Amino acid sequence: MTVTDVEELLPEADRDFLSAAGYDHTIERVGQQVHVVIRNFPLPRYKPQNADLLIIVPSGYPNAKLDMFWTFPDVFLPNGGIPVKADVHEQHGGRNWQRWSRHIADGKWRPGVDNLRSYMTTVKTELAKGR
Repeated sequence: MTVTDVEELLPEADRDFLSAAGYDHTIERVGQQVHVVIRNFPLPRYKPQNADLLIIVPSGYPNAKLDMFWTFPDVFLPNGGIPVKADVHEQHGGRNWQRWSRHIADGKWRPGVDNLRSYMTTVKTELAKGR
């Protein structure tokens, strides 16, 4: 994929955020979606303590909200249990991802304001709950 291709997949502010945050990441088109995979994302309250994190960027983003996130390999609570609403798996890019059903409430996504940076704050907040 060329630089021009990547520029068409994700807004500059999102690409800049991923780079500035130091994330080891890939960006690729899969059908009408864009998949952002952050490799070895830290998960200090879970087992394992690092996993790949998938964010699926829908057609229409950034006006369309980001929704849910996925991990690979499976992530468990310290007691071995499955995290709340993370018991479904989906195939993406040839891998069996664990889906974390976490949603931004209708009307809470602010088109033109919210982006990958603000969504990652939501992801981190949810993961910090350790449940």
